[in-house]
Amino acid sequence: MTALTGSRAYGILALRLITGWYFLYAGLEKAFSFVGGSERFSAGGFLTFGTAGTTSAVVAEGTIVNPTAPFWADLATNSAFLSVIDFIVPFGQVAIGLALVLGLATRFAGAAGFLMMAFITIASWNFANGVINATSFLALSALILGVIRAGEVYGLDAIVDEQPIVKRTPILRYVLG
Repeated sequence: MTALTGSRAYGILALRLITGWYFLYAGLEKAFSFVGGSERFSAGGFLTFGTAGTTSAVVAEGTIVNPTAPFWADLATNSAFLSVIDFIVPFGQVAIGLALVLGLATRFAGAAGFLMMAFITIASWNFANGVINATSFLALSALILGVIRAGEVYGLDAIVDEQPIVKRTPILRYVLG
């Protein structure tokens, strides 16, 4: 990527920092949810009730039916799978957030952030107010940051990409560059 300067570079940096902070904060909030007397984070409630009122058994007039609701609710009943999700979600959000804030491995972080938010968007399937909502916006923002290699603009990717080991290793070049 050509070295950007000026308002375009600051715009990319701002989007990267804001999106990264959003992921980082969400992950830290979940990771430390038990502090202050709260219960430990579990995705079970979201998977079971995140689409409450949208299954075919309780459809009211004008309600958009989520055809994926039974799938997500079934996942919540599998305790082994749920414990994996309960770890992956906060850990993934913190890792994605840190990577975006630091501008390190932004291609990988962008793809991971897109996938995470795409799954959450599909699971919460409520497009009554349009397709673009907070989760779909974050998915698209993360994807765009990865595609444009935003870490090369005031980020660590610009430094890491110049390291000899990265230049000689194709997978590192893809993930980090």
